[in-house]
Parts: sequence; structure tokens; C-alpha cells
Amino acid sequence: MGPYSVATYSASRRADPRIAAHVRAALGDARSVVNVGAGAGSYEPEDLEVIAVEPSPGMIAQRSSPAIEGLAEALPLADDCADAAMAVLTVHHWSDLAAGLREMRRVARRRVVVLHFDVAVAARFWLVEEYLPEIAEQERDFPTPADIVALLDAPAEVLPVPVPHDCTDGFLGAYWRRPAAYLDPVARAAISSFTALGDGAVPGLERLRADLESGAWEERHADLLDREALDIGYRLVVASLA
Repeated sequence: MGPYSVATYSASRRADPRIAAHVRAALGDARSVVNVGAGAGSYEPEDLEVIAVEPSPGMIAQRSSPAIEGLAEALPLADDCADAAMAVLTVHHWSDLAAGLREMRRVARRRVVVLHFDVAVAARFWLVEEYLPEIAEQERDFPTPADIVALLDAPAEVLPVPVPHDCTDGFLGAYWRRPAAYLDPVARAAISSFTALGDGAVPGLERLRADLESGAWEERHADLLDREALDIGYRLVVASLA
């Protein structure tokens, strides 16, 4: 588990049904799936048999369904135990990406699905580019979708996942049309980028507050106000193993 506030995570990080539909479609005709870095259970398809693996006891305690305590890099599961393996917004927290992806391949018979983000696109998101370039700096060495494809070493496609304007999953890009949400400490507590920055985020957030109060943000980003969804760099890597 990343440096989140576990106590507030479930309140702010509720699976968005439109993003969930992308994940479910990527899993295709799988009947069973291993969810690696499963957290509180977001995006686990209700129509599939799910084997959840999560390293944090605090996150497991928030789940409504069971999970096995374990690391992505050493999944406590047998080979080929499920049709698919999935990982949602977690691979950048793993200590060894290559090992974790090898484990996903080991336990999945047919497909691996990873929801991640393209750091180059994410760096152009207005929050990062205009107010918190420190986020881009701390994410500079995060894996890219291309890195994931290369390490999986299987036929794969990379699909964009636009973020709805009213996204219910409070990850970093969720509030692109609701900028005042970034001033809410409860919302920020469920976003690892903010908890990693700590007090380093304060100057940028104060600039954002001032621009919201003056109307400068709205004037600068008037083109966003009628958008239903926005591509901020979130990507699904879908690899076929058989």
C-alpha cells in the first residue's frame, strides 16, 4: 500500500462505474481473476471469481470480501490459478515491477490487465503543470505503459481511459473539472502524490486557492467546463497470454 491515509481511503476512492466498465471489458471472457494490490476492492468485477491479494492489513480490513495478505512480487498463489490477473493504479508502488509482472503472468492463464498512467501525459495535467510540478518530478522515474508492455513480453495493446468529469474514484486526476476538491484535505489524504509531497504541496495549493477566488483558474480553463471526460494519461495495458 502506498503512503495514503488508510482511514479516509474508502470514503474518497470509490470505483467509478465508467472506468470499471473499461476494466471489465479488458478482462474479456475471463471467469476468474487475481486482483494484485487489491486495496479495498475497487474495480473487482462482481460477475467473476476474484482472488484478491493485498499487502496492507489496514486495507484488507476495509474490504467487504476476503483478501490474501501478500506482495505482488511473491504472490502466494499456484501457477495458472485464474484466467486473468489485474492490477489497478498500483504498479508504481511495487518495489520490483519486473518481478510483480512476472508473478501476474505466472498466475494468469490467459490475460493480464494493468491500469496505470502515462507519466508524460500526466505531467501536462493543469494541476501538475501550473501548480504542482513537484508531482511530475517525483513521478519522473515511474514506469510507463511501454515499460509494462516490454516486461510482460506478450502481445499487448494500450488503451486510453478518459476520466469522467464527476469521477467517483478520487485519484489524482479525478477532480480535473472540480478544482476546489484539491483544497480538501480529506480528498488529498487518499491521493499518494499529495501524501508523498507533504508540506511541499502547500505553496502550489495556495496559488490554486488564490486563482479560484479571483476567477483566474476558470478564465484560463473555460474550455474544460463543458467537457464530459478528459484524457489525463490513464491507460489500460491488456496483454494476451494465450
